[in-house]
Amino acid sequence: MYLKQFEHGRTFISKLNYNTDLLEELNRICQDENIKAGAISVIGAVSSLKLGFYDQITKEYIHTTYAYDEPMEIVSCIGNISLKDGKPFCHVHLTAADRKGRCIGGHLVNGTAIFAAEVVIQELLGEDLIRKNDEQTGLSLWKE
Repeated sequence: MYLKQFEHGRTFISKLNYNTDLLEELNRICQDENIKAGAISVIGAVSSLKLGFYDQITKEYIHTTYAYDEPMEIVSCIGNISLKDGKPFCHVHLTAADRKGRCIGGHLVNGTAIFAAEVVIQELLGEDLIRKNDEQTGLSLWKE
């Protein structure tokens, strides 16, 4: 088990710009503000959605498992921030609903266009939270 304790740092809120890429915007905020560890939540809607899925057998991300070019409501969007290759990195999962309430979820990848998005980022202070390759899973996980 991996357990670290952090103190609360700054809290950021942001209304993201229309028709920009959701993941790129989250990463840009974290890089601009030098947020090395934290938690992210987003509410709003997207005009197109791209989500990935990690294949546990092949140990590869399928980056466009789910691609929808239609308006969708963000039902849940949470993530965390850590350092990967020395830069702030947002790891985010998103669930969205179509106009009939059908939901799809997965790993947020580049290519999701924002219709409207309000973000809360809670910075965590303490030892740097660093990602490195985990041989057992093939994922880039927090270093122990």
